[in-house]
Amino acid sequence: MEESADSFDSAFTKAVDLGNKLAGTDKEADLWDIADGLLAGAVQYWLYSRQPCGEARCEDCMPISTADARLAELQRLVRQLATESEYFHAPTDANAGRA
Repeated sequence: MEESADSFDSAFTKAVDLGNKLAGTDKEADLWDIADGLLAGAVQYWLYSRQPCGEARCEDCMPISTADARLAELQRLVRQLATESEYFHAPTDANAGRA
């Protein structure tokens, strides 16, 4: 489990570093375009890594055994990661309380 956490942390850190490097290299670059490109690449890699093995009764592959099931799992994971992010809520959100 430790190795899995290390891999996750390393990939996470490298993705953030790459975004910062791309933004720092081109001061005219649109941060949203950089973020969208990183997300598109991450989604592509995630889908590639979640191809079912082809064994009809494989319990490990059951949650990702169809395209719709893979999309549902991806959406669940994105929602979880987003809500756990320190950037999920912003003080400038339209629904942020004001005192």
